[in-house]
Amino acid sequence: MINRHLLLIAVLSATTIVAQDSKIKRANERFDEFAYMRAILSYEELVDNGYDDKQIFQRLGNANYWNARYEEASQWYGRAMQLENTDVDSELYYRYAQSLKSSGEYDQSNKWMQQLSSASTNDQRAKNFEDNINYLDRIQENSGRYDLELLSINSPQSDFAPSLRGNELIFSTARDTGSTTKYIHKWNNGSFLNLHSSNISKDGDLTAPEKFSNAINTKTHESSSTFTKDGKTIYFTRNNSKNRGFARDSMGISRLKIYKAVFKDEKWQEPIALPFNSDDYSSAHPALSSDGKTLYFCSNMPGSLGDSDIFKVSINEDGSFGTPENLGAAINTESRETFPFILEDVLYFSSDGHPGLGGLDVFAVQLGNPKTKVINLGKPLNSQQDDFSFILKDNGKGYFASNRSGGLGGDDIYAFVETKPLVFECNAAVTGIAIAKESGSPLSDAKVIFKDGETVVGETRSDEKGRFEMVLDCAEAVTVSADKEGYLTINRTFENADNTAKELVLELVKEAPPAPMVGADLLEFLNSDLVYFNLNKANLSADAQDILLKAVVYLQANPNVKIQVQAHTDAKGSDRYNQKLSERRAKATVNFLIANGIDAKRLDGKGFGKTQLANTCAVWEECDQKENGKNRRANLVVVGE
Repeated sequence: MINRHLLLIAVLSATTIVAQDSKIKRANERFDEFAYMRAILSYEELVDNGYDDKQIFQRLGNANYWNARYEEASQWYGRAMQLENTDVDSELYYRYAQSLKSSGEYDQSNKWMQQLSSASTNDQRAKNFEDNINYLDRIQENSGRYDLELLSINSPQSDFAPSLRGNELIFSTARDTGSTTKYIHKWNNGSFLNLHSSNISKDGDLTAPEKFSNAINTKTHESSSTFTKDGKTIYFTRNNSKNRGFARDSMGISRLKIYKAVFKDEKWQEPIALPFNSDDYSSAHPALSSDGKTLYFCSNMPGSLGDSDIFKVSINEDGSFGTPENLGAAINTESRETFPFILEDVLYFSSDGHPGLGGLDVFAVQLGNPKTKVINLGKPLNSQQDDFSFILKDNGKGYFASNRSGGLGGDDIYAFVETKPLVFECNAAVTGIAIAKESGSPLSDAKVIFKDGETVVGETRSDEKGRFEMVLDCAEAVTVSADKEGYLTINRTFENADNTAKELVLELVKEAPPAPMVGADLLEFLNSDLVYFNLNKANLSADAQDILLKAVVYLQANPNVKIQVQAHTDAKGSDRYNQKLSERRAKATVNFLIANGIDAKRLDGKGFGKTQLANTCAVWEECDQKENGKNRRANLVVVGE
């Protein structure tokens, strides 16, 4: 089984391990040389001979964990945890929790994740767990989206990292690379990797695999390739190489590097290493963005958050590269984030640092939206084992690899069909303004409440310019209400099912006061001045018109209210003259109301002359101008609803 610790495929020097007097020393030496499968045998022999040691159990756990033997790892971690007075590195809490998942022990796994949360408050994986306590329910909700098929091209060895070049499926395999010690990888006792290819028919059938170009394949590991859309440039992973053989650091480790080759004159040219590679760290698993202008990859270069992080680097027009950028803690954790793949604006990747089913799971996140959340692709694509190297075509068909049971070898490639579109958990920004409907002026300090069904999901207030803003989890329908003293509460529903920002305009209608009783003066009810006329005049002054407009607003908001305009005069002049004058005043008032949109059927006008004085000025000469002026008026009397 091919190790995928990054994948930090470490190819070690072939120096024969000198027999040691101490079996413990020999086992530790093998472990420190990353010869994990041999170390496992040595440590197990010690345990069989009665050794009961914390370090042996922990190293057995780690050696199995790094070879994706999770059930075996959980057993050894468990024995280490059972020892009294065991001082446990918090990292082991996480590996133990992950290992338990592979045998379906999720409750026990959660308990150890809680131990990690208590031991390390800054661990991103612990935070992800605390924020997603019900992660299994979320994974289940997102399950059932893929139909899987085990490919016929798999071998009894490890096959993984599919990529597409036109109608060719390119993949990494450990088949037929020899079985002598010279070609055995000491990390896992497996053969080294080469790239193979298989043609895809129109029906999706695959031809028998053949080795890819000898210009690409060497005596080192070659794996995880990606191609430009024209198929003429390949980026791929290879061990640090010199003269087509291994180049090692001072520890005897051949780090992983990303290489580039071009197809010219009907053959692949000599690959070149990318400039951001290093002999001091590994970079691997390249993936091109949809426009071909950005290369995504994983690395443990300085600045990484965990065992391997996903980075991106720009590809300039002249073929040079920018400076690699870490994708940050929203995606990368203290564990392994690896095998990136890009389709349009979605990044797919494998991780054992985000809440999953066990081992590496495949996740997706929408790029360019800082509020979107990483989501697990669910069953059956993900399992309790390692699921990785996911690729997807825009027709919903794709490939990935898994070491789940039921396959032919350590890792096997599966084809899949996406049967249901991916919907991201997301946070969409909602902005808006609260205004008065009548005037269009902004309303400050309006309380704005957002609900998903009956659940309040957000609450804020408008600022002095009437503006408000809220970030909401996406939902099919969100109801927003706006409330301000003196205005009617407004409710409206809008769709918020994607990451698109929303702009809302909330128009609030001024709240009408309670309807006046029949016989009451509408203007008095509205706490308004009354309408007054000049001496011997029936026309409405500017002040009188402003007062009547207040009545217009109310009557428009209360279409059932009917009024009678009752016009009056002062005591000067004859009864007949004053009667006619009051009737003209009533008519002028009614006409103004009609001209401003009030239905004539709701209005009546009547003149009362000087028969209903507002004061004791029955003798005009006995009162001053101000007192006589109080009688030259029009009342708007409510006569029905």
